[in-house]
Order: sequence, then C-alpha cells, then structure tokens
Amino acid sequence: MSAVGAVSSCSRLRSCVWLLKPGMQKMSSFGLHTAARCAAKNYYEVLVLGGGTGGIAMSARMKRKVGAGNVAVVEPSETHYYQPLWTLVGAGAKQLAASARPMGSVIPKGVDWIKSKVTALDPDKNCVWIENDIKVSYKYLIIALGLSLHYEKIKGLPEGFNHPKIGSNYSAQTVEKTWRALQDFKEGNAIFTFPNTPVKCAGAPQKIMYLSDAYLRKTGKRSKADIMFNTSLGVIFGVKKYADALLEVIKDRNLAVNYKRNLIEVRADKQEAVFENLDKPGETEIYQYEMLHVTPPMGPPAVLLNSPVSDENGWLDVDKETLQHKKYPNVFGIGDCTNLPTSKTAAAVAAQSGVLDKTISLVMKNEMPVKKYDGYTSCPLVTGYNKVILAEFDYNAQPLETFPIDQSKERTTMYHMKADMMPLLYWNALLKGYWGGPAPIRKLMHLGLK
Repeated sequence: MSAVGAVSSCSRLRSCVWLLKPGMQKMSSFGLHTAARCAAKNYYEVLVLGGGTGGIAMSARMKRKVGAGNVAVVEPSETHYYQPLWTLVGAGAKQLAASARPMGSVIPKGVDWIKSKVTALDPDKNCVWIENDIKVSYKYLIIALGLSLHYEKIKGLPEGFNHPKIGSNYSAQTVEKTWRALQDFKEGNAIFTFPNTPVKCAGAPQKIMYLSDAYLRKTGKRSKADIMFNTSLGVIFGVKKYADALLEVIKDRNLAVNYKRNLIEVRADKQEAVFENLDKPGETEIYQYEMLHVTPPMGPPAVLLNSPVSDENGWLDVDKETLQHKKYPNVFGIGDCTNLPTSKTAAAVAAQSGVLDKTISLVMKNEMPVKKYDGYTSCPLVTGYNKVILAEFDYNAQPLETFPIDQSKERTTMYHMKADMMPLLYWNALLKGYWGGPAPIRKLMHLGLK
C-alpha cells in the first residue's frame, strides 16, 4: 500500500470511530451490573436465552424498548469473552485477559440476570425451563444460545490437550496452549485443521496458520517447518475473490493445503494426527506433528436438539430475512444457534441485531416485519502480525465491502482495525445495542465520504 493510501485508509477508519461517539456517550447511563440475580420473577415481557454477543446486544436493545425489570437474560457463565481476539491470543499478539469481562459487567443495568442453564423450551406454552425445574414464562423470546464445541468427537480429545505441542484457539482453556506450542516448535510438521461440520468464524482455522508462518520466519525456524492446512472442505474459502487472494498468500509462503481431510483422532503421546480422506471413505492418513492446532467439530446446543423450535439438524429455524421463527411468531433468533445460511461471526451478529430490533418492534405493534437481513458477515483474514484481508460478503457469497478499496489485498490498516478498533467497538457499542453493523458507514462511503 502506498503512503498516501495508508493515510487515506487510516482517515476513513478514524471517521468510522467518530460515527460511534453518540452511542458511546449514551452507554454511560448503563452503569455496571455486577451481581448475579436469580429469577426475581417467573414472567418477563422479553426473555433472552444466552449471554453471548447476540444475547447481550439484544437485551440492551430490548431494555430500551420495554423498560427496566421487564427483560431477563438466562446465562450460567461467569465470564463473557470477546472470542474474535483469540486468533491473536493463540499467536502471542494479545493476552487472554484482554478478551474477558465479568458477565455481570456486560449485562445492562435494569436487565435481570438469571444465572442458570436452559433445560427445555415449550414455545406452545410461552415458557422455558431452567435448572432446578424452574419455569420462566415470556411474551417474547429471543434465542441466542450460540453453538457447542465437540472436541470429544475426535478420538483422543479433549484429554490430548494435557500433552504439549497441541492447542486450539476455540476455547479459553486451550488457546494459550497454541501459543506455547508455537514457541516450543523445533522441527517438523505444523498442522492446522478444519472439521467436517459448520464452524464459527470459518476463517479462523487458517488465520493461525498464517500467523504461525510469520512467527517461525521471525524466529528463524521456518526452514525447519512443513506447514500444512488439512481441511474437510474442497476450497480454501467460500468467496472466490478472497479465496484467490488467499491462494496467492499460500503459494508465496510455501504452505501446503490438503483438501477433503477430516481429523478423526489425535494420539498426543506419539504426536500423531489421524485424518480420514473424505473422497475415499474408510481411508485414513497418519501425520506426525511437531505442532497441531485443532478446530473442533461444532453443532447446535444440546437443548435445541429435537426441540420444537429447531430444524431437522438441530439449528434454530428462523426466517433468513427477518430472524423471526418460522412457526412461533413471538420467538426470534440471532447468531450461531440459528440456521441462517451465512458464516457464523460476531460481525454477522452485529448486522442481525439491527434487523432483529426492527423486526421485534413491528411484531410488538402487530405489524409485519419489513427490514431484511441480507446475510452480511465479515471475516478479517489475518495473514500476518500486521496484515489482514478484510472479507465481507452476503448470503450469495458475493463481496459486500464497506470501504472503497480492494479489500482482497493485505493491508496494515485492516489489521489495526481487527486488533485495536474492533474490540473497542464490540465492548462499547455492539454489546450496548448501539451498533448494527457497518451498513451506515458503507452508505456514507458510497455517497462520497472518503
């Protein structure tokens, strides 16, 4: 990027931050919600299941809509994590602590925190069941339960994480092990995997490969490393524009990609990884590794499996444009637990939150939803410690870019947006319900604000 281009891009990013100021100023009125509350009531006008990105963002929006004391969040966890940062934690560029906040501090003041786990849903009776056989009823239900990680579906895991040389950026318990494995690398294969299931942030399994390559080059160990990406998919990325750019990076850095390979076993005591060849059922391949990064199989939360609100695969069955449930008009969904045919990312949740807010507003007025979610999602593809390809696209896997530049090119400005700007945006705007994705910025950009 030219010096002029870099300055111009930085200027655009700064202008985006200024657009957030009204929302960031308003957030001070929320205060801190520091103590867990048991269900003070057995009925809420709006009940939110899940204290992740979508659940917290929507609880903030709903509290402004129906008032304090009328919204509750059901969430058993004590800690809320900004998980997109874990790519950088696994590469030693950020600390795990920077990704964490106490759950009570992100739940808006005036929203009840039901510190429990959902055990069953009964949408026909407008209620859910939580632990200790407690029933909580609602007028409107927002399901934001995320997805489940299934390390146990790989033979030898999760117990294999007790051994060195193996890590995973998908869990707070294993992400720092990725960094230790990278630091301890001496000589041999560095293997990075992608499972044969839907995953959240589909670019993350290869981001850590690019960062590991950069680290090994910086420390003079790259000549002793064979770096490979073993993916169950048949392509490196689902959007051709960005896939072509990534393939150039892979070629330039001498990285190997083995398609249609699915990790089925880890023999951590022998530092062996066993993959099935999806093109040849029953055929397996054994790889010796010096470093192994595991992306686990993932699936719907257990409470959604075979529930009245789920599709045949266990994902929450919602309209892809309005996020309203297809059968129950007072039930809505957001984020990773839904069957929306787009990538499961925090950026997608941001865009969905703005649409869902408008959908629920109209439903509350007995009107038909009109705002349509176009499938927008974003994946900042980190290709080095100061480089990012910013992928943004829609339901049709077509680029839906925010900035008037070629986002398929590696850029330092996009790295700083990923590493420095986005966490601020997340904690101070998205979770407060003031950020509904980059659509307003994109509109301004195309109107000539450059």
